[in-house]
Amino acid sequence: MLEFERVSWRRGEVRPLLTDISFTVMRGEFAVIRGANGAGKSMLLRLAAALATPDSGCVRIAGQDIGRLPKRALPVLRRSLGIVPQELLLLNDRSVLDNVMLPSLATGAGGSEARLRARAALTRCGLDPDEAARLRPALLGGGDRQRAALARALVNRPSLLLADEPTAHLDGGHAADVLLLLAQFSDAGVAVLVASRDERESWPARARQWRLADGVLQPAAPAVAA
Repeated sequence: MLEFERVSWRRGEVRPLLTDISFTVMRGEFAVIRGANGAGKSMLLRLAAALATPDSGCVRIAGQDIGRLPKRALPVLRRSLGIVPQELLLLNDRSVLDNVMLPSLATGAGGSEARLRARAALTRCGLDPDEAARLRPALLGGGDRQRAALARALVNRPSLLLADEPTAHLDGGHAADVLLLLAQFSDAGVAVLVASRDERESWPARARQWRLADGVLQPAAPAVAA
């Protein structure tokens, strides 16, 4: 589903942030990129989402080299992905349900269809759609905000989900809930790629893990067995 082939990125850095990165994530696979703050994990996800372009090498989604796509095709590609940014970017001027509807509306779905998809995504992520229609994101706890961001990322039923630090600001119980949701999505056939600095997390036992340090990606032993 996702392939990096000898990808490097520098762009103004004193030294390359990413050097000769190669890995693949298959459909239904759960993959984790671990590394310290500033290691380049977020940039790696930006490259995977076609929000940045590598200095060398190529990134492929479903076998397609996204570097060869015309610029007008990139927004369409991004809307087909599920992206959970570190900042979540939920809009407090509208309800949680309206936030989750946005990706469907952006792809041209009508209001009724977008609402149905959003309600289904919220339910799948363990949130009450009726409550989500009444509440603004600022009124949710940290765990529920993360669930809402996951629902928004999944509302268009993507084949690839990219999650940047999905458990960074959650306590142990809420973090475990979010990881269970991510594992369920990969069990359902979604390719899941997570970037995390948190060494405490119990990733699924089947998760493939890499460590990113000094610009180099290396296979990593599981941090904690799930």
